[in-house]
Amino acid sequence: MKFENPNNFIKPETDNAEITKQETGDVESAKNKTEEDKNMDIIEVKNLTKRFNELIAVDHISFNVKKGEIFGFLGPNGAGKSTTINMLSTLLTPTSGEALINGFNILSQRNKVRKSIGMVFQDPSLDDRLTAEENLRFHAKLYDVPREEYKKRMEEVLNLVELWERRKNIVKTFSGGMKRRLEIARGLIHYPQVLFLDEPTLGLDPQTRAHLWDYILKLKNEENMTIFMTTHYMQEAENCDRIAVIDYGKIVVLDTPANLKKLVGGDVIKIRSQQNELLKLELEKRYRQEIKKENGVIQLKVVDGEKFLPQLFNELNTKIDSIELRKPTLDDVFLHLTGRAIRKEDASAKDMMRQRIKMRHGPR
Repeated sequence: MKFENPNNFIKPETDNAEITKQETGDVESAKNKTEEDKNMDIIEVKNLTKRFNELIAVDHISFNVKKGEIFGFLGPNGAGKSTTINMLSTLLTPTSGEALINGFNILSQRNKVRKSIGMVFQDPSLDDRLTAEENLRFHAKLYDVPREEYKKRMEEVLNLVELWERRKNIVKTFSGGMKRRLEIARGLIHYPQVLFLDEPTLGLDPQTRAHLWDYILKLKNEENMTIFMTTHYMQEAENCDRIAVIDYGKIVVLDTPANLKKLVGGDVIKIRSQQNELLKLELEKRYRQEIKKENGVIQLKVVDGEKFLPQLFNELNTKIDSIELRKPTLDDVFLHLTGRAIRKEDASAKDMMRQRIKMRHGPR
C-alpha cells in the first residue's frame, strides 16, 4: 500500500495568509458595497409638476431618496401626495419636470420603472374572489417572474406578512388588515427595488396599523427595501428616516423627524397653580423668558425638559398643583410650518367613503 507524504496534507503558511487576505478583502468589499448602497439615490426628482386645468396639484417639487430608506410624504388630504406617487409610478404623466427611479426615466423608460417598483394603492385592489395564492400568481405572471422563482418568492413574501397558512383561502374571507398585508406581499413578488405605499393604513384600527408597521420595518431591516410612503397620520411618519412635509402641492421642508421637531423650539412644560400670576412673574424673573398663560395653564419652553424639571422643583418658591412635560410632535411641526393642523376633518368626502368601505370588512 502506498502512503502519501504527510507533508502533502499540510498547506503552506502562505496559502493561509492568502485565504485570510481574500476573506478580509471580501468583507471590505461587502462593507464598501453597503456604504455605496446607502449613498445611492434610488429616486431622483427635479421640478416635478402636475396641473389639472387651473389647479396645480404638484408644484415644482425636487428631492432625492436613498437606497434602503423609509421616505415619507406627510400632509393633509389634497396636498399632492397621491398625485406624486402616481407620477413616479408612471400612472400619471407629469406636466413638467423629470424623475428617475432606480436609474430609469419615468417618461422614456416606463416599463423598466414599473419592473423596479411595487405598489400598495390607497384603494383596495385585490380580487377577493380568488385565493391569496392566485392573486400573487396573477401578479407574478404580469411581471414575467419565472415559475421556479415565483414558488420560492411566494413562500418568502407570504411568510414575511404571516399569511402562508392562509394562502389557499379566498380573499373575501380576510379581514381588512390581512388584505392590506396581502397587498404588500403582492407588491414584493417581483423583487422590486422600491415599494410605494399610498396611505397604507387608512381605515385600519390602531392595533392593526401598528402590526402592519412591524412588517414594513421588517422589510427595511431584512431586505434593505426602499419604501416611499404617503400618510397624514403623524404617528406613522415617526417611523420614517426622512420626511417631506407637503402642503398645497409644495414641499415645505424635508428632514429627519428629530430635526423637524427642533424647528418648533424645544420641550413644553405646562404648570397648573392656584397662584398663576405669582408663578408667571417668578418664572419670568428667574428664567428670563416670555411665559405664556393659556386657559389657566402656565407654559414655558425649554431645550431639555427632563434635565430642567429637577432644577425647576429645587428653585421654585410658588406652590404648584400639577406639572406636565410634553415633547414636540410632528403635529406641532406641521402647525408651526403651515399655521394649521392636520385633522381628520380635512379628509374629503371620497376619503371618508373609502374608510367606511374598509371598515365594513369586520374586525381587523
